[in-house]
Amino acid sequence: MKKSANNCKTLNRSKKKRKGIIFIVSGPSGSGKTTLCKKLLEQKLIKNSLVKTISITTRPKRKNETANKDYRFVSETEFLKRLARGQLLENEKVFGFFYGTPKSFVEANLKKGKDVLLCIDVKGAQAVKKMYPGACTIFIMPPSIEVLQHRLRERSTETQHHMAERLKIAQWEMEFAEKYDYVIINNRLNVALAQLEAAIIIERARRE
Repeated sequence: MKKSANNCKTLNRSKKKRKGIIFIVSGPSGSGKTTLCKKLLEQKLIKNSLVKTISITTRPKRKNETANKDYRFVSETEFLKRLARGQLLENEKVFGFFYGTPKSFVEANLKKGKDVLLCIDVKGAQAVKKMYPGACTIFIMPPSIEVLQHRLRERSTETQHHMAERLKIAQWEMEFAEKYDYVIINNRLNVALAQLEAAIIIERARRE
């Protein structure tokens, strides 16, 4: 009987619900992190087991963006209300606009055992990592500053002043790359995507 009871305890432990993992993807503007995250969620081994947070922002919607899919666009008043209520996991102000990650979405999915993908900047990543030390961090690196500059020019959403500022911030952000668990150089999109998918799968296997 004792042996049988012990076997039951072992079985119950093995059926214990898995904890969701937070995957944080960071990288400077123009590194391709947003495109990579979108394509990652379309991959067969990933799409049903990983959910992406939709950040809220006060900046205007760009031509290629869809509201409530790429971002939730809100007024500054609404953003500050959510911040005051403690509804944001992390928040930053960039070029006069606020960005933040809804806390309830992250917590609810982690409880369900789902993995959550956050596509956020270096400062936001540091804030989340303090709250969730077990979060896995992935940095998307451009092949060079020259390539990054070219990508920002092609995007045609920046003034010359803002582009110069973004390049300064990019150089500062890239200094933090060595603190991330994985660093992926986005030279060829399909290769970088395969590496990003592999990082997710390896991290899951390592923990489980």
